[in-house]
Amino acid sequence: MQHVLTLITDPARADLDNSIAETARSALGEAGGEPGPSDWLAPGIACDITFDGIAPEVASRAVHASLEGAAVDVAALPRMGRRKMLLVSDMESTIIENEMVDELAEMAGVGAQVAEVTRAAMNGEIDFRPALRQRVALLAGLPASELTRAADSISFMPGAFALVYTMRANGAYTALVSGGFRQFSSIVRDRTGFDSDFANEIEIENEILSGRIVEPIVGKDAKLEALHRISQEFGYRADDAVAVGDGANDLPMLLDAGLGVAFRAKPAVAAATKVRIDHGDLTALLYLQGYRQDEFVD
Repeated sequence: MQHVLTLITDPARADLDNSIAETARSALGEAGGEPGPSDWLAPGIACDITFDGIAPEVASRAVHASLEGAAVDVAALPRMGRRKMLLVSDMESTIIENEMVDELAEMAGVGAQVAEVTRAAMNGEIDFRPALRQRVALLAGLPASELTRAADSISFMPGAFALVYTMRANGAYTALVSGGFRQFSSIVRDRTGFDSDFANEIEIENEILSGRIVEPIVGKDAKLEALHRISQEFGYRADDAVAVGDGANDLPMLLDAGLGVAFRAKPAVAAATKVRIDHGDLTALLYLQGYRQDEFVD
């Protein structure tokens, strides 16, 4: 069969069952598809259903409607080229749970101001680059030592380590591409095992944050360029990549990658992408590629 529908839920809940899978299969049939049997990638967590006869977007809409209200992620994708050889990932609110500029803003006493600008920028209401300059300007005068203290607060998203370790173990190249700060992305790279990281650098003068970013800023265009550059460097196409992120500055790379995943994304980003994960953790990206739970490396 040409296509596959994947159902995924939060591993902490593990409440995906045969009745949900059968509801999805029935929805595929009622939409004009020819569904195959259920194939459990992880009991209670992830299930594949192959199908023919209808386009993936038709299948996805039909199954979403049939499961309305259920805490289940639904993705319909082509089976060919399912496993990807590149992972290009956003960092903040994706690989880590934090927004590090917001963490620094709390230390500088401007938390509410910065958090509101972050929210608007990530939802695409204002352009990322001027928004970043505005937020960093409010950090002027903060001792550079606070970067170290902020780094101690980094909390990793569930599934982050399994995602990177498993893809690398299967020959994929993994890149962290962040609109945040290299002072943090290098730490996240080292701890999770990403092959490389690409991020902004906050300027420090005399052990004090100057309130400026070292230009050029890594924004949405730079993220897309990184996807293309890394693909070309290793002899792949953007179709060979899975890209993941949550904010408006991630959208161009999500739309251009072979598998672009909006992960617990802002509403405008989730609405613009074909694949969104709202309930699963980052291991959902492995299930979307057809990995079984017993293949995970963690």
